[in-house]
Amino acid sequence: MTVTTTQPQRSSLAQTLPANGNITAWQEAIIGSESSGLRLNEVKAQVGDTVRKGQLLATFAADTIQADVAQARAVLLEAEANAAEANANAERARTLQSSGAMSASQINQYLTAAQTAQARVASAKAALQAQQLRLQFTQGRAADEGVSWSRAATVGGVVGAGTELFRMVRQGRLEWRAEVTSAELPRIQVGMPATVTAASGVELKGRTRMVAPTVDPQTRNAIVFVDLPQHPQVRAGMFARGDFALGASDAMTVPQQALVARDGFNYVFQVGPDQRVAQRKVETGRRVGDKVEIVKGLEPNATIAVQGAGFLNDGDVVRVSNVPPAPAAPSPAATK
Repeated sequence: MTVTTTQPQRSSLAQTLPANGNITAWQEAIIGSESSGLRLNEVKAQVGDTVRKGQLLATFAADTIQADVAQARAVLLEAEANAAEANANAERARTLQSSGAMSASQINQYLTAAQTAQARVASAKAALQAQQLRLQFTQGRAADEGVSWSRAATVGGVVGAGTELFRMVRQGRLEWRAEVTSAELPRIQVGMPATVTAASGVELKGRTRMVAPTVDPQTRNAIVFVDLPQHPQVRAGMFARGDFALGASDAMTVPQQALVARDGFNYVFQVGPDQRVAQRKVETGRRVGDKVEIVKGLEPNATIAVQGAGFLNDGDVVRVSNVPPAPAAPSPAATK
């Protein structure tokens, strides 16, 4: 058997920490009803819509509240008219104060009536503002920009205050919540890059935003939050696996072709001075391209078979030929 040989090489390989987790919304925003007992007239947003901050999403019947606003405005006008009359009486009382035509108690009554009328005006203005605020509540608007992913609003429904109408992903931002064991947690730092592969097969480059301050006592795992860029094929709720980039370290590597998998273990064939091969069981580590890290089972100065290693058995005699094969001559058809 003719084989090619090589010796293990020292290479700098990236260190990664694999993890699994779910893709979730960075933050959720809930748009709820701020009015009670009003009929929902119109729904202007659907699931999946991208909405702007302040965009109108739903409207409620406002007839009752508009009548309350009109009534509050009329009460304010009445209070202002009474206050104008009271102020005029108070001014006349002040002009007569030095003449003695009015007693001090009567003058105080007019002054007090003027102050009371002003207080009623202030109260009527506050009541009008409250009714106008209720009128604004008949329009459900987005609290922030984002993507709507849940809609509970139904035209014709009568809902109470605080009832959820829409739920949205704030600013469309997603994050990967990776579960990391407590033993591996100290190796992860804020700002560390991570490569995340979603269930759809899309690969995203993220960055660690936060490491949870506590560990789940049931699973002994902690959550690591990784910010993700937006992608049309990535959705909240997807499962994803990923790797945290921990840096690089020196490693002894051999070509992938030199490894032979048999009976669930990895082997290489070491070529001795007598051209006889010896099967060596090895323990592998990281894999980058066609390089495989050898953690245990092989000396750094060993000569191993590469091409043809898959056809060897322990003790076979081989002929070493490290000259690369000559390129095939072009066919006559190709030269025409």
